[in-house]
Order: sequence, then C-alpha cells, then structure tokens
Amino acid sequence: MALLAAAAAGFVGAFALMKRTVLAGDVMSHVAIPGLGLAIIWKINPLIGGALTLFIGALMISQLERHSSISSEAAIGVIFASSVALGALLINSKEELIDALFGGFGALSQGEFVFGIISGIFIIAALWHLRNKLIISFFSSELASSTGISLGWLNSWFFIIFSLAILLGLRFLGALLAGALIIVPASAARQLTHSLGSFLISSILLSVLSMIAGLFISQAYNLQLGPTVVMVASAIFALSLFKTKR
Repeated sequence: MALLAAAAAGFVGAFALMKRTVLAGDVMSHVAIPGLGLAIIWKINPLIGGALTLFIGALMISQLERHSSISSEAAIGVIFASSVALGALLINSKEELIDALFGGFGALSQGEFVFGIISGIFIIAALWHLRNKLIISFFSSELASSTGISLGWLNSWFFIIFSLAILLGLRFLGALLAGALIIVPASAARQLTHSLGSFLISSILLSVLSMIAGLFISQAYNLQLGPTVVMVASAIFALSLFKTKR
C-alpha cells in the first residue's frame, strides 16, 4: 500500500507541477488536520475524519476558484489558514498531535488496506483517463473551452483526486509531510527529463524509490518513516540539480 500510495502521489505531483499548483500538496495535507482532530474527539478512525475535511476542502477550493475572482493559490491559502487554526484548537494532546502531523495511527487494518489499494488504482486510472484533457487545460484554457472541455468539472475532479492522494499519504507521512511526496519527486523528475512521457514516468518512479529507500532506512536505523522518506526524496532532488537542463 505504501508503494502504491507513493506511485499515486508521484503521478498527481506531475500534473500539479504542470498546473502550477504543486505547493497545494503541502497546503492540502494540512486541511486534513481538523478532520483528524474531530476523529480523535469522536473516537473514530482518524483517516475517516481526514478524508471528510480533505474532500470538503477540495470542493471549497474548486468552488472559490470558479465563482470568485481569486486564484487557486489564494483559495488554497484561505482554506489552509482556517484549517490549521481549527485543527490546533481541536487537538489538545501532544501525542495525538504528533500522530496527526507525522503519521503513526496504529496498525493497518484490513479495511484500510483494501481502501488504500482501490484508491491508489483509482487515482492512477483516473489521471491516465483524464491526462489529455488536463494537459490541454493547463496550457491553454481557451483551447480547452473551444474543444468542449468543461474546465469547472475538470478542476473539481482534479482536486478530488489530489485530495485522495494526500489521504493515502496521511497513513505513512502524516499531515505535515504528506504533501512532500507530491512536491519533491515531481520537481526532481522535471529537472531530469525533457519530454512529457518521461516526466510522468520519472515522477512516479522517483516517488516509489523514495518510499522504498525510506522504508529500509527507517527500519534499519529505527527512524520515523515520514521524515525519512521526505529526506530521501529531498536528497534525490538535490542530486537532480547537478544535471544541466538543455
């Protein structure tokens, strides 16, 4: 499930980078914090609460973007600030706050495993199906409209898929770092590649590589998984900077 979540994050990250909302991965992961706090209060699975606020946040961002004059970045910023403040008020225990921020919600249940596998497959399949429409809309909204693509519908679906990828990362990385697996591998892949196809594939592979290496290193040295995975991804990005773009 961790590897599938990483593959989904890498694929989403590539499209987020093209949409120029890659930092939304970091912001959207924080939107889950109020849901995690409510789940702790109501004594239900924290990921259920995180899913609730993630999808509400995604829909709110999409609607703000469609029905107001503010940009995606501004809409995401408004939701981000509100979510962090509300989450800080809801989560009182330091131990529970650490779990929410860095992951570690106990053993993975069979239901969570099945949900994670299905969700990861859905993310990859949905993005593959929508890839041409998304690419056209990212580079020319006028061309997308002229070819009959509904930009509002497409953006709503993209933010929902985006949120689902964040949700999968919450289990392993927590709200603080889940967005990093969307941001960092995609940025490294962009630095290393010259074509769209190789960029998409590289983003997925680098994200999976970061997760694999992070799993081994964290187990070998008894380190926390989330920060280890992100540090591996950051090291890969640092190495990618040595490649000269042509």
